[in-house]
Amino acid sequence: MKKVIRRVLAVLPAAAIQAVWFYLTLSLLAPYSAGLSVVLTVFAVILEMYILTSREEGTYRTLWLMIILSMPVAGAVLYLCLGNKRSGKPIRKRLEQAHVKAEPAEALGGMEERNPRLAQTFRWVERQSGFAAMPCQGVTYYALGDTMFPDMLDALEKAEKFIYAEYFILEDGQMWDPMVEIMARKAAEGVDVRVMYDDVGSIATYSVRNVVKLRSLGIHCITFNPILYLKGTVNYRDHRKMLIVDGKTAFSGGINLADEYINRKERFGHWKDIGFRLTGAPVENYTRMFTEFWNAFSRENPIRQSAAEPEPCTEANPEGIVLSYYDSPMYREPVSNTLYVELLSQAVHRAWFYTPYLMLGEQLLDAFALAAERGVDVRIIMPGIPDKKLVYRMSRSYYRPLLEAGVKIYEYTPGFVHAKGCVIDENVGTIGTVNLDYRSLFLHFENNALFYECPVLKDLAEDFEQTQSKCAQVQPQSRTGFARRMIDGVLRLFAPLC
Repeated sequence: MKKVIRRVLAVLPAAAIQAVWFYLTLSLLAPYSAGLSVVLTVFAVILEMYILTSREEGTYRTLWLMIILSMPVAGAVLYLCLGNKRSGKPIRKRLEQAHVKAEPAEALGGMEERNPRLAQTFRWVERQSGFAAMPCQGVTYYALGDTMFPDMLDALEKAEKFIYAEYFILEDGQMWDPMVEIMARKAAEGVDVRVMYDDVGSIATYSVRNVVKLRSLGIHCITFNPILYLKGTVNYRDHRKMLIVDGKTAFSGGINLADEYINRKERFGHWKDIGFRLTGAPVENYTRMFTEFWNAFSRENPIRQSAAEPEPCTEANPEGIVLSYYDSPMYREPVSNTLYVELLSQAVHRAWFYTPYLMLGEQLLDAFALAAERGVDVRIIMPGIPDKKLVYRMSRSYYRPLLEAGVKIYEYTPGFVHAKGCVIDENVGTIGTVNLDYRSLFLHFENNALFYECPVLKDLAEDFEQTQSKCAQVQPQSRTGFARRMIDGVLRLFAPLC
């Protein structure tokens, strides 16, 4: 809590200065208030027309229109600072400068023959993200952070060239401390060790003091988008999670580096999360993801592009295809949101999803409903014990239309579900960091792995069924009161802000 208070205090001077500036400006302009009111009203109308013609999610547009209509001046300022992607121009420029161009691996030939429609979806993700599908050379599924953690330590011990770690949350404890110990020892041996974490995600768990300690151990460390003063990019957070060792091994999934993720500390009951390990050539994409971010946001010690060169293919007969990519609010299209719409529209037999939060845009909500109404077995596993009560209530406001369409929703009674993944039919699915909420789908930097005909999909489906056996199924209500429907409507309207 002390760390949060310190961060708030750091922001207050900037907020105070801005408040004084606005007051003085308005005082000077007071004699011209009538004419200024007309000008600002015209500006608000023009801004509303701009929002209406934008490609933003419908609920997101509606929310900002209501804000601007009710508070033309303040609403317009808020939109220009926080709601408009143009505010992210500094971040976009840095990423463009650090972009590492890679040649496509051309791994989709067989898919285009067997499943041309799905191949189109993969090609679209490749074009939008700039990352290529690759033959899957080796993938291990983890049904819990508890089982993934020992393999992460083992991989760190074997590091010879570099260790790259990027996470939303870092916290000292039984998970992170042993990793730091190994990384410090490897750094002393000459291994290039780099750590990047999100300032908001770790606001209560990690501080400048921790960064100084890492650097004293020979570990390079940077903070993504520090909250030191008010700026228009505050909404854009690094929600990615990846550990890359020597370009040969990569770990990812929903698991952050804190004790609850390996059930060494109980928060909200039993912590259910999932992850995976990739080996071989597909690790190149994760090395590129980290390299681009580090070179974009670090002011020193850039990574040579040669670090992202792929490992040679070691499998004579690779099993399936994997397309690992990162999603960005700087992209013209919301890649993961559109990907899930695509997968749901192509589903024939089943569409099973893990997610800790459920706040869907209109397009994705309709895709879930239409798939269920077509006869697809659509299931969603949610937490039984929430980590954020308001967000949990907002998630539940989406239950009614989904249940009425035939979607089956289950809540994990032993505790909290932090897993993010899906399996569609028998041959395609995802595991990554993407929650089914507005922040993940439209505002955060995320990373995801799209698998096709990989053994990991069978493991994911089996784990889903085992987890479902520990869940309570949510039953549709025969009648929903007017007041409840109004509350649900208000919550869904403001969901893009959470």
